[in-house]
Amino acid sequence: MSAPYLHPAGGGVVLDLLVQPRASRNEIAGVQGDALKVRLTSAPVEGAANRLCGEFFAKLFGVAKGEVVLVGGERSRHKRLLIRGMDLEEADRLIAARLK
Repeated sequence: MSAPYLHPAGGGVVLDLLVQPRASRNEIAGVQGDALKVRLTSAPVEGAANRLCGEFFAKLFGVAKGEVVLVGGERSRHKRLLIRGMDLEEADRLIAARLK
């Protein structure tokens, strides 16, 4: 059974996120409801937080930045990211290792 914020998608997984911008550091901060809470240092202006969010998860999952696509929530704190080339079990394991 995978986490409530992880969903299989064609060729990858989708993450449901709750993003907190302007944090002191980039980190996974836990689970809030059915979303993975993520703190990011960038401000939510001109897509900066969206770019940083993609870069953060590309590094976490060890995939190229182009394999991480924002599929929902461009102007919201609630976002959906597609990570291509990642399976559910591996994504779950990598996130679990970073949860506090």
